[in-house]
Amino acid sequence: MIRSDSRLERILHKGVFAVTAEVVPPRSADGAAVTEQARALVGYADAVNVTDNPTGAVHMSSVAGAASVAMAGLEPVVQLTTRDRNRLGLTSDLLGAWALGARNVLCLTGDPTSFGDHPTAKPVFDIDVLDLIRLVARLRSEGRSLVGQAMDPAPRLFIGVADLPLAPRYDPTRLEQKADAGADFVQTQIVYDVDAFGEWADDMRSRGIFERMFVLGGVAPPRGPRSARYLREHLPGVVVPDAVIRELDAAGDDAAASGVRLTVEVVAKLKAIEGLAGVHVMGLGKEESVRRVIEAAGLLPRPALA
Repeated sequence: MIRSDSRLERILHKGVFAVTAEVVPPRSADGAAVTEQARALVGYADAVNVTDNPTGAVHMSSVAGAASVAMAGLEPVVQLTTRDRNRLGLTSDLLGAWALGARNVLCLTGDPTSFGDHPTAKPVFDIDVLDLIRLVARLRSEGRSLVGQAMDPAPRLFIGVADLPLAPRYDPTRLEQKADAGADFVQTQIVYDVDAFGEWADDMRSRGIFERMFVLGGVAPPRGPRSARYLREHLPGVVVPDAVIRELDAAGDDAAASGVRLTVEVVAKLKAIEGLAGVHVMGLGKEESVRRVIEAAGLLPRPALA
């Protein structure tokens, strides 16, 4: 059953292996920076995430970035964190994002402010991510806010969440709770250890998650051994096998190309996992590497749905 006005949802319901990517709004008031990133991904991704103050650092708002993505000809997935807004601000941004072209939302808690450029900033957390999912779902199904206020027209957004399948002390019930709250799809943390991810997928399949949600595996081409080590040491839930780092070390000046090749191999293995609905390709700031992965992985052309 199609629940939203999202092109991405229609693609997933058709059984097409979906491709999403992301853009990062700048630390400036220059909207052209978002438009340039988005234009580089037209024809390569079915929808594009617009990040919301990633790493707890100040960037242009994700809502403004979503408008630039939509104008560039791509369907945006606006990211919203409960870290920075109370329920009034979240509701307002959902209404505004819809008005500016967003048809998808990724509901997030947000990275700690201590990671960012304002480490003493006070996080909000008026509601948690489960409440945010419920808010979006109620707006879509009932046209009402959390307090029952009618909103006509209300946004009919496709609801996404994030998950860290390979994080230490992983709690599978958390993703089940997000599905219960109304989430439609999940984008996972970056995957390099496909065997471990496959074990997670088997567990989630036994819990019915693959029947209740569309699951997109996260991938990202490392630019070299240094970036791979950084991901392993600093990004929660990212497992980078030693063999990957050894191969990048051995590649020398060709490490970036080797990183793309390794990621293409990961995509091929992910496609073989029963029920996986697509991949979320993160370029780590390099759209060219995203295009190269999508091309080499045989994920083109993307479906031309209205």
